[in-house]
Amino acid sequence: MEIHLKGRDYDVKIDIESGGTVRQALTKAEILPSMVIVSHDGVILPHATVLSQSVKLLVTTISSGG
Repeated sequence: MEIHLKGRDYDVKIDIESGGTVRQALTKAEILPSMVIVSHDGVILPHATVLSQSVKLLVTTISSGG
């Protein structure tokens, strides 16, 4: 299935097996999971969320400073 990861810093489409997780999709897209929040239709998804169909996900980069 196709997962589209889109955000200010990302616009990547990948294919993963049904039952893969958000974390697996991020890793396959070479996006560091600890640096982003993923959401769908305004709902934040835990990285352990299982994906069962093709979907477009919003990827928001977390920034911090000191």
